[in-house]
Amino acid sequence: MTPTLTPPEAVAPPGADERCDRCNAAGKLRVTLAGGSDLVFCGHHANKYAEQLVKIAVQYKTAPEFTWRGADLMATN
Repeated sequence: MTPTLTPPEAVAPPGADERCDRCNAAGKLRVTLAGGSDLVFCGHHANKYAEQLVKIAVQYKTAPEFTWRGADLMATN
């Protein structure tokens, strides 16, 4: 049998109906944790907690119109 590599599951950006886990505003960032669970944050809370989220995130995906300041931090970690 030939071994194959399976690509990791892609993280989808927050859907239009998904809300921030902190304040119930529209979700702009989805963060996947090591255990596989997801957190969704609005733009305000995503940027407010960027340093902390980078420490616990395995993957992330943003809404197309949102620029998360933690993206640069994730790239250097």
